[in-house]
Amino acid sequence: MMHKFKLSLGAAALVIALPMLQGCVPAVIVGGAAVGVMSAHDRRSTGTQTDDESTEWKAASRVPAQYKDVSHLNFTSYNHIVLITGEVPSEEAKQAIGEAVGKIEGVRLVHNETTIGPLSSLGSRSTDSYIDSKVKARLVDSNQISANHIKVVTEKAVTHLMGIVSEREAKVAVAVARTTDGVRKVVNVMEVLPDADIRRIDNQALGARTPPPATAPVENR
Repeated sequence: MMHKFKLSLGAAALVIALPMLQGCVPAVIVGGAAVGVMSAHDRRSTGTQTDDESTEWKAASRVPAQYKDVSHLNFTSYNHIVLITGEVPSEEAKQAIGEAVGKIEGVRLVHNETTIGPLSSLGSRSTDSYIDSKVKARLVDSNQISANHIKVVTEKAVTHLMGIVSEREAKVAVAVARTTDGVRKVVNVMEVLPDADIRRIDNQALGARTPPPATAPVENR
């Protein structure tokens, strides 16, 4: 039932503690605020990563005033695609929030996965964060895909997967998520690209991270 973790105790503790910290902030949460350390291994360009973080904050600020205090919303932007999760009071609220986010400059697509109903409890959000940590750890354990290429967002035990992946990687990620203890459904919103495109992106990223070393001058005597 319990899976082996390759996360450090400190990192695991941080993941589990995040929902407790979120209880001190407004109900509108952005999804990418704590992910900067992974940027060097991301398939997005540095500029796109910056744009995505900016989009998350813009999305939070674009929620119509009448819905801010009665909704619990998470905005996660990946490669200019925005995933909205959480709870809203009505279909009208869901539609208005989705339309507002879709008007943000640079947003290519919006996946509005909010549900209509009461706001999730702090305990539920803590469980969701724990599920996120388990899915990420199992992706690492699978040795078939880099966990840095998958963004995991869980809301009320429904796990959403984002990322830029090959078809094989997408299948691995879905298989890992759907067999993780506590996950009741998987929503796949990953961008699937041909293998050749994935190799090109990875090679470009590798080249950007490892520039050729400077060469020393040579004097002939």
